[in-house]
Parts: sequence; structure tokens; C-alpha cells
Amino acid sequence: MTEMLGWLAPYQWQPLVTLGCGIVLLAYLRGLRRLAPAERPGGARILAFLVGLALMYAVSQTVLDYFAQYMFFVHRLQHLVLHHLGPFLLALAAPLPVLAAGLPGPLRRGLGRGWRQPLVQGGYRAIQQPVVAGLLFVGLIYFWLVPEIHFIAMLSRGLYEVMNWSMALDGLLFWWLMLNPAPPGRSQSIGYGVRIAVLVGIVVPQILLGAYITLGGPGLYDVYDVCGRAWPLDPATDQTIGGVVTWIPAAMMSLLGVLVVMSYAFRDERRRQVQNSAVAGAGPAG
Repeated sequence: MTEMLGWLAPYQWQPLVTLGCGIVLLAYLRGLRRLAPAERPGGARILAFLVGLALMYAVSQTVLDYFAQYMFFVHRLQHLVLHHLGPFLLALAAPLPVLAAGLPGPLRRGLGRGWRQPLVQGGYRAIQQPVVAGLLFVGLIYFWLVPEIHFIAMLSRGLYEVMNWSMALDGLLFWWLMLNPAPPGRSQSIGYGVRIAVLVGIVVPQILLGAYITLGGPGLYDVYDVCGRAWPLDPATDQTIGGVVTWIPAAMMSLLGVLVVMSYAFRDERRRQVQNSAVAGAGPAG
């Protein structure tokens, strides 16, 4: 038990991460309790939310964060969770109605007033333009993996936290834009064809970057030699595994996103067919 608690204890505690995850979890559980049974999400969506939140907490506030600072491939796994898998699961859960129901009234109204501010709305729409969102999503990966920038970020605690926060927030924004379950035109939802085009478009740059890291010469990220590696793993092997993580799982997440978007499109088409059948059946009777 003591050993398990040691693994779960924060390597370097970040109160903002703990507080944020705690508030979100409590609001979600409170929202589930307050919603009527017919309004609650299904078990799969609840599980997706809880797993996604737990994964993002784990790579930020457990001993995994230590290994991410001393092994390149663990760092890439950390960012795969923060930027891809965790936000993907949270967006797939479509938790906003549950979270809104779980927030205290004054806080919910205050957030609502802040959200309706023209500056906030304008900024959100600007960064959620499909092309801009795709460029930001891929661009942040490239930016933080520029060897010189990566070297500085891994040696500066403040910049390291900025790097991780930027990846997590951008991932949440991007995957919400892609996996928003609302039909196009509602709740700032974009067309399914546009979503698929963006998801396919971000695959190639990620593959190219992962291939460059995997197949390129060793020594790209020598900061891990300077700080000392957590395990006696050959630097070239560490870089190769990190490149594969950047290459294959990240691209697969985009393809999973395409499948989800296609399921939304088929869902809406079935609804239209049912509605058309109902109208056609009611016509003669009318």
C-alpha cells in the first residue's frame, strides 16, 4: 500500500492541476446525481470522462511526471495523453451538460456571463476556425520538439509547466471542435466533412515528425543525457521509441476521430430518415 501511494503521490506538486481536476470531478459527479435518469449520459460516456480525467491527472501529478522529465519516450507518452488520448476521451464524453448541472448556481452564472463577453467569444471563434485549430494542434507538437526549445523547456520548471498546460488546453479545444456531438450549425458545431478533412490533414505532419525522430541520427534530445536518464536505456533507443510514439499512436488517434465523426453523420442521417418517414406517414391522415 505504501509503495502504491508512493507511485500516486505527486513528484512535484502543482496545486492548480490538483484543484482543477478535483473541481471538475466533483462537478461531474454532482451533476450526475442532480440530473434526471433520462438526462444522464450512458455508462460508456461516463467511463470515457472518468478515464480521460484520470489519465491527464496521472501523467501530470504522479511519479509518471518524474519519468517524463528523465526519459524522452516517457515524455512523448505524457504528451500523447495530454494532447491526444485524454482530451479525446473527455470530448467523446460530451460532459458539458453534466458539468453545468453540477456547478453551484452563482459559479455557473458567473462563467456564463464571462463566456458571453464579445472578446471571449471572438477569441474562441478565431482559434476554433478549422484550419487555425489544425495548424495549432500540429504546430504545438513541432514547436516543443524543436531540439533547442525542448532543451530549455526541460531544464526550466516554469517553462516545462507552460509546455504541458499548452498541450493539454490545445488538445481539449481541438478534440471538442472535432468530436462535438451537436449537429452542424448548433452549439458552434462545424460540418462533418470539414472535421474529417482536418483530421486527415493533421496525420501527415505527425507522421513526418515521428519518422524524422525515429529514423534520424541520435542526439537530437541530449538534455536527457545532461540531466541523467531514469533508466539505463541507450539514448538512441530512447529517441527511437519516442519517435515511434510520436509517429504511430498519434496518427491512429486521428483515424479514430474520423470514425467517430462518421458515426455522427450516420446518426443524423438516420434521424432525418425517421423524421421524413413520420412526415410522409402523417401526410395522408392529415
